[in-house]
Amino acid sequence: MNTIYCRRRGLMAGVAAIFVGAAVPARATDTNAVIEPIRRLIDGLLEIMKAGPATPFRQRFSMLAPVIDQTFNLGAVLKESVGASWAALPPQQQAMLTDAFRRYTVVSYVNSFNHFNGQRFEIAPTTRAVGAEQVVQTRIIPKSGTTHELDYVMRDSGSSWRVVDVLADGSISRVAVQRSDFRRLLTRGGPQALADSLRNKSIDLSDGAA
Repeated sequence: MNTIYCRRRGLMAGVAAIFVGAAVPARATDTNAVIEPIRRLIDGLLEIMKAGPATPFRQRFSMLAPVIDQTFNLGAVLKESVGASWAALPPQQQAMLTDAFRRYTVVSYVNSFNHFNGQRFEIAPTTRAVGAEQVVQTRIIPKSGTTHELDYVMRDSGSSWRVVDVLADGSISRVAVQRSDFRRLLTRGGPQALADSLRNKSIDLSDGAA
């Protein structure tokens, strides 16, 4: 997946996808289940931030990867980013892209959440419904400077709620940005070109460590 900008690179740029729907709070019995994965994600991000650059990148990758796997529905994110052509890909190409996309996603978060300088994370106590999905609103508040909003679009996977999109500053959809980039690469060079691009970005973001 290009989150907010705790370090030199943002994970998202340019394209806004506005989710239109009524702002309806989730039922009280559901809210904790929707928000809990984001609490775990924030705990994981704080852990790698506090570990910082003094801890090898690969070690921080290993710390965060299980949290990303448990919090995100990476399969759904990848399918929506690739679009209708996903279903036509042979299983080995789907597996290749899934592996490259997972690594890129984890690397991107480790790269972006690289330092702890007293930042605070806040989670809104209620969620808002957008169709069958729920949006969890969070803010990252630095000791000084601009506060950033990061919203997580959650979908019920049956056993738990998991992230299927991230909205920077409330509107910039990560999936929308990826969809544009991924489809351009697929049109030009097919699945191999997309996998190579994701791998090269992972190498760049990790300074060759991943």
